[in-house]
Amino acid sequence: MARKKQEVTFEQVVERGCGLDVHKKEIVATVSGAGIEVETRTFQSTTRSLTELKEWLLSLGVTHVAMESTGVYWKPVMNILEPGGFTILVVNARHIKYVPGHKTDKKDSAWICKLLRAGLLKGSFVPSREQRDLRDLTRYRRKLVQQQSAEHNRMIRVFEDANLKLSSVFSNIRGKTCTRVIDAVISGETDPEKLASMCTHWRLKHSQEEIALAVEGCFSEHHKFMIRAIRTSIRNIEAEIDHLDQEIERRMQPLEDRIRQLCEVPGMDKTSVRELLAEIGVDMEVFPTADHLKSWAGLAPGNNESAGKKKAHTPTTATKPPKR
Repeated sequence: MARKKQEVTFEQVVERGCGLDVHKKEIVATVSGAGIEVETRTFQSTTRSLTELKEWLLSLGVTHVAMESTGVYWKPVMNILEPGGFTILVVNARHIKYVPGHKTDKKDSAWICKLLRAGLLKGSFVPSREQRDLRDLTRYRRKLVQQQSAEHNRMIRVFEDANLKLSSVFSNIRGKTCTRVIDAVISGETDPEKLASMCTHWRLKHSQEEIALAVEGCFSEHHKFMIRAIRTSIRNIEAEIDHLDQEIERRMQPLEDRIRQLCEVPGMDKTSVRELLAEIGVDMEVFPTADHLKSWAGLAPGNNESAGKKKAHTPTTATKPPKR
């Protein structure tokens, strides 16, 4: 006799829920719950189609929605559904893997819906829209600072190519003294003694004779063009960073008191405090304990033990945030 397939059943915690399998171009949605039939529909990832998804869920009285944290594709779905009043869970994809076998998008969405209604899903920390916007600003600022540093390193490589050892005698090639030497070299000055005579700052650790040897090189027209282009890029980046700083300061004005308090912590300045608040916010109720916050930030080792033996530690993903 052929054995009957046994369907896994769970105690229902959510009365009406929806599971979403999110992709770049389409979203597969499965709904189930009390008083409604199990139904699966496919929607496009366009704003109009996502709005139709929201209206469909509202018409069915769905209260909870769950979806995987798939790249950045969950963001537009979140932006459309969030104003609808749904309880939305963005879940780590590793926690909702479908049973191996005949895997399809429809089965994935149905499985997510089943786990959601059973209360077996734990959503990642997704801050408010205002905080997500603030994160974009602080993260973009950090990228620009990294680009600025990369441009300075590129400029050092150009000088090395011209055999000008500026980084060997100047601790900071962005300083006033080194900038004055660079300006003179670009304008056509090649006499090492004259270049060294510009370096009279009392903090310089090297003598003018050593500086003269360092600035004697083969600085060609190509090198001049490269340095001009790089310095123009640096000025543009600095201007954009200043613009971002003004916008970040404007948006964080309501948190000025908290920023001032956190700046009293040793090692924390205004920039790092702003980035910290943009990442985790000020509401610590979303983290049950300090250990949860450490785990979310990726600072807590995982626990991998079998048969009484502890294996190599790996960072835990229990409360790891979705990719953003």
